[in-house]
Amino acid sequence: MFPITVGLNHRTAPVEIREKVSFHPSQVNKALAELNTLSALNGVVLLNTCNRLEIYAATPEVESGVSAIRSFLARHGNLQEEDLSQYLYVHGLYESVRHLFRVVAGLDSMVMGETQILGQVAEAYDRSSQMNASNKVIHTIFQNALAIGKRVRAETQIDQHPTSVSYTAVELAKQTFGDVKDKSILIMGAGEMSALTAKHLVANGASTVMVSNRSFQRAQTLAQEFSGKAIPFEDIDTALVETDIVISATAANHFVILPERMQRVMKLREYRSLLMIDIAVPRDIHPGVNECEGVTLFDIDDLRGVVDAHQKAREDAAIQAEKILEEEMGRFMKWHNSLFAVPTIIALQRRGEQVRDVMVKNALNKLGPIDAKQEKVIRSMANSIVTHLLHPPIANLKEVAHTSQGHLYTEILQNLFDLDVDQESPHAGRSVHHAVGHHSNQG
Repeated sequence: MFPITVGLNHRTAPVEIREKVSFHPSQVNKALAELNTLSALNGVVLLNTCNRLEIYAATPEVESGVSAIRSFLARHGNLQEEDLSQYLYVHGLYESVRHLFRVVAGLDSMVMGETQILGQVAEAYDRSSQMNASNKVIHTIFQNALAIGKRVRAETQIDQHPTSVSYTAVELAKQTFGDVKDKSILIMGAGEMSALTAKHLVANGASTVMVSNRSFQRAQTLAQEFSGKAIPFEDIDTALVETDIVISATAANHFVILPERMQRVMKLREYRSLLMIDIAVPRDIHPGVNECEGVTLFDIDDLRGVVDAHQKAREDAAIQAEKILEEEMGRFMKWHNSLFAVPTIIALQRRGEQVRDVMVKNALNKLGPIDAKQEKVIRSMANSIVTHLLHPPIANLKEVAHTSQGHLYTEILQNLFDLDVDQESPHAGRSVHHAVGHHSNQG
């Protein structure tokens, strides 16, 4: 079973493409269930965030597995496969595992070291497990990835420097205005991203925080948490006239704010400057709004250019984190290759014994009556032939088992000798750390 990853993120695809293939929270379970029915896949995790959509899977045949996922994403996004493929990245076997390790460590994020991704990966893995969409390979990889994510944060303190998309959005507002102190803020949406944004705004001295959401009760709950004001969604135009900064992070799957609406709002504002930051995927604010007089609009991709005071500290922590990941990758490769090497050696020895027993029996039948000493010599010679014949492939397999070629070597050996290998190794469900005797300093 081979691990693979197919996905796109903020580096490979613009927000216009990401929003087409992203899944609304209400769609994720259905999508995962559909992926789980694909015959080319055996174990699936769907990771869907504002900056990435990735499908991790185990497959008996890499090309078929990748093709199945590409077709699935193209259908979902109503795109031609050839058009979508230019934005996708594909990782197989160890590169798939390495990629996941970098994701959970926060090293593959728009904002290096971001704090939310570890929880998002854990949630995606838990959902897969609850829906019986996982398998032993996926379980092991994700359990170890989450442990590594925690280890990186414990040993590097990379998460001690506030980082997230919402934090960076506030940094962008500060860089635009010089300060958000005494500024009026309207937050559209009442989810986790909105709550984090409100937290950073209040910490930076925002004078008024207004929250608007389709569920007024959720808007009230979030507003009360930060001594803010809840705005009914139907009264949002009034808030748009009053506010200085809009940060939008709703879960809508369509544009909430259109240019025509903002033209009316800006006329009522007498074209007083308004900063709008759209951190939702799919986007909440139509890009044409940026053409309205007095409006400055940024979307989530614009956050990449934001530099904050903690960037140098995170870069230093990232160097240490990369060293940890290399160590963990070596441990994983050693464990993973052992899963294939040990059963292959056992199967090869068993095949040699089977051939030996058949040949000895045939020889004894042809010889007729012989004494015990003669039979012992024949059996000893047969054992010796099998042992000497199998020694080179077994020795070579042991030598390469813990290298990147180990898995390939075992597969070739299995095909050459037509081996019936028991892949359900008793070690297959164990974590890498446990299997190789790893001990960390974490509690």
